[in-house]
Amino acid sequence: MSKTVSFKNNDRFIQIGIAIVTLRKLRGMSQEKLAEKAGISRSLLSVIEAPGTAHNFTLDVFFDIADALEVDPADLISASMIPDKMLKGRKS
Repeated sequence: MSKTVSFKNNDRFIQIGIAIVTLRKLRGMSQEKLAEKAGISRSLLSVIEAPGTAHNFTLDVFFDIADALEVDPADLISASMIPDKMLKGRKS
């Protein structure tokens, strides 16, 4: 599987990374804590969150991160601005 992101999807991966880091910080979680909760390495999470870069990752990883952040994966994909329901998480 190629780790290169196609030009047409570059901005989408960057946007998802921004949404992930924003939600993680709003939840008061470190990269280590989110990575542990999602079952991924901190280094992978760091690459996904890296500002201005796009890193290809699997849907499995994406779903695990969404679950760890307690948000619906569809909301995470469509996040350009973070709606209130995402800030609260599923359990509130």
